[in-house]
Amino acid sequence: MIVKMRRHPFPFDETKEKVPAKRRDGAGQTARRGAARFCARCAGRLACLFVWTFLAVPTLLSLNGCADETKVVLTTGMKEDEVFRIAEASCTLPEAMVYLTNLQNQYEAVYGEQIWDVKGSRESLEEGIKEQVLGELAQVKSMMLLAGQRGVVLDETEQQRAQAAADEYFASLNETEKALLGVERATILQMYQEYALAAKVYRQIVEDVNPEISDDEARTITVQMIRMSEKNAAEAVRQQAEEGADFETLAQENSEDPEITCSFGKGEKEAAIEKAAFNLGKDEISGVIAGTDGFYIIRCVSTFDEAQTLLNKEKIADERRNEAFNREYDTFVDSLVRQLNEELWDSVTLIRDDAVTTSGFFAVYERYFDGL
Repeated sequence: MIVKMRRHPFPFDETKEKVPAKRRDGAGQTARRGAARFCARCAGRLACLFVWTFLAVPTLLSLNGCADETKVVLTTGMKEDEVFRIAEASCTLPEAMVYLTNLQNQYEAVYGEQIWDVKGSRESLEEGIKEQVLGELAQVKSMMLLAGQRGVVLDETEQQRAQAAADEYFASLNETEKALLGVERATILQMYQEYALAAKVYRQIVEDVNPEISDDEARTITVQMIRMSEKNAAEAVRQQAEEGADFETLAQENSEDPEITCSFGKGEKEAAIEKAAFNLGKDEISGVIAGTDGFYIIRCVSTFDEAQTLLNKEKIADERRNEAFNREYDTFVDSLVRQLNEELWDSVTLIRDDAVTTSGFFAVYERYFDGL
């Protein structure tokens, strides 16, 4: 389950360049998985609380197009090592460096150290990971403040787990890492406590949201599809299918999509394809359907995939819970004053030192808070 915050505590300019999409698919997801692990289960609800598709570069002038409503000020009165402040919550440079360096080493484990040296991409990739870190930490701080407003605190067991997690992760750092990150054990403990509070306030807000999802609403079907660019050619292939030719063989020989068989629920395909597919009986074949990217022929494999439908029910329920959470979160974030130390943040760069290999910050959190 992915919790998608609609509003980020710092504003963004969606026209700015984002990290290339390559890093969002395939092996690239592996690199982000570690960052998701610290909130991976949290009562089975907070699975990827802060890890989005890469964030756009922020500005200090607009928030969802509402510049005049955004309470953002410059760096007046900020401490030397403060990256940002949201209301009374502060994020220091060591916190940001722990997060940044763990993500950096996770990416390098997948792509190799040369990922940052691809011609023309160093600046965009490095800035992309920096803005991801800024966004995720800003959300943690905002949710910590929300927890305070709601009176949510960690209980004794949760405090003990945070202490143990901090002990383990801090002990894993070598002296070079401690020095270059500028980190002390107290910083690590504070970070784990705040992440745990963020997870806990989310659970509290959504704990009474138990939407009833019908089988029909969540119904998932399995189909085989042939996509072709030319309508006449698609009509000819469809005629062969009607005359008894094996559909899968026809798809393999003629479809312009490598994927032939797929399962999906309502709202996951464009309207014309969805309507045709959901109206088919088992083994029935559709006519030629005009889609936005070609002409489709569909064969129904299953009108009701029970396992996928159950998964889709949970997905829809999670979306409803996220909506409930976002309503409260959005209203709360709108009230917060934000300060960003642009000069300090612009000076931050990735650490390039062979002795700095730490990448287990998020995995340690998951081990200690799994099941809460």
